[in-house]
Amino acid sequence: MEKVMWILAQFSRNPDPTKKRKEYKAVLKHDLCTYYSYNEFLMGEFYELFKLEELRQFLDANETQRPMTIRTNTLKTKRRQLAQNLIARGVNLDPLEKWSKVGLVVYDSPVAIGATTEYLAGHYMLQGASSFTPVMALAPQPGERILDMCAAPGGKTTYIAQLMKNTGMIFANDVNKKRLDAVKANVHRLGVSNTVISNYDARSFPAVIGNFSRVLLDAPCSGTGVISKDPSVKMNKDETDLNRCSHLQKELILAAIDSCDAKSKNGGYIVYCTCSIMVEENEDVVDYALKKRNVKLVPTGLEGFGVDGFTKYRHHRFHPSLKLTKRYYPHIHNMDGFYVAKFKKFSNTIPVSKNSKVEEADVEEFTTTAPKKEDGANISTQMLKRYQRKKRKAGAIVRPMPGLLAKKRCMRQIVENRKDIKEAHEASFKSPSIPKMVVVSPATTEEKVAVVAAPKKTPVTTAEATTTAPKTTNGTTATPVVANKKKFKPKKKFTKKSEESCSSSRDQRRCCTKATSFERS
Repeated sequence: MEKVMWILAQFSRNPDPTKKRKEYKAVLKHDLCTYYSYNEFLMGEFYELFKLEELRQFLDANETQRPMTIRTNTLKTKRRQLAQNLIARGVNLDPLEKWSKVGLVVYDSPVAIGATTEYLAGHYMLQGASSFTPVMALAPQPGERILDMCAAPGGKTTYIAQLMKNTGMIFANDVNKKRLDAVKANVHRLGVSNTVISNYDARSFPAVIGNFSRVLLDAPCSGTGVISKDPSVKMNKDETDLNRCSHLQKELILAAIDSCDAKSKNGGYIVYCTCSIMVEENEDVVDYALKKRNVKLVPTGLEGFGVDGFTKYRHHRFHPSLKLTKRYYPHIHNMDGFYVAKFKKFSNTIPVSKNSKVEEADVEEFTTTAPKKEDGANISTQMLKRYQRKKRKAGAIVRPMPGLLAKKRCMRQIVENRKDIKEAHEASFKSPSIPKMVVVSPATTEEKVAVVAAPKKTPVTTAEATTTAPKTTNGTTATPVVANKKKFKPKKKFTKKSEESCSSSRDQRRCCTKATSFERS
């Protein structure tokens, strides 16, 4: 493997006439996949992302764990006092680098860091050093209204509350209800009192509540920056997962921008971050947001720390302002791989493309031209089905329709009414004592079921009809007129001889008439 890397490094100067560069690349990728236990797709992506020497350093850094870092909770204590208390317990630690004023690096500890008295008292939070950067870029101010769209497990939310000094209001949202238990526990343990916890799909959050001063979006990603914590990423992630994450991130970043208010006094900022180093999840998503919304990139406030984002990658050509974004690598900064971008929203209007009537090509938004009604009468069944199909479709933003909840309540009530009517109708046939039921439609009257007793009809025999029939002047009896009298049809009885002799339909009819005349006589 070392020999192949040396040949590729010197290939432009001393090319091998027997083999091509592609052959050496294929051999090197195969050897790296075997040695570091990666799949071919991820190794191919890393090979295009880094140079040969840097690629080897990155792969080696993923095999070792990052240093354990803790964040001091300044709502309850100071970093110096916390460091003294932990050193007294035998913990070997140092302050984090100059860019952080609340971080501590723990090298060794005789007791579990997550079980000390200081931890249970809420004096510090176990948090990776790379997770400090998006909150520092957001720069929340006291008294503001801030949204954390993907808040679990609550490290960034509590850091925001710490910088705001427990003033203003923070909305901590997460789509996974089970992960919100960790958010609740950390909020209570660290003494945070300005946080509201919600469980919504972040893609529909602008329709729920909006007008936030600042929005933080730590989007779900493939996790290629935290391979040292989760080695299963090496073999589990492929191109399908990468495309799915990219679609979801594009939906979330548009929802985050729509939730922010450009007219806020000191705000209008959105911070987008991922724990991935893939360009498809970072620069591609940010460039997509720049095209679809009235936002611009601004400096993150982390100058001198981190690597600038890409403006060119393979066949992609991104906006020149993407150099303001920051990348963090484990082999350079000794922390988890991370990406941070900061937007400034300068208008609340959503731009519409001139070439097509559809607002977005990749992201679909449901809008209705019918007048808004709170009772949902303007929503037809076909519109509701179309809305459900778009909601289930991957990679599409579906905004709630006006009057949707009222329409659902109305349809649910109709289904319940039909179910009650059906049960009552079946019960009337099962029990002989209950008379037959006539169902009245619920739209015409408030009564669901009207019970009507049907009178029994007594059959009239031919003998009674002849005795009760009036006589004419000639002495003959007149045939009585009976309402709805069915025509008399005698039963057909055939003997064996008649069945054998009747070979055709015409003969069969003749035999039938003979048999009936014989019975009557």
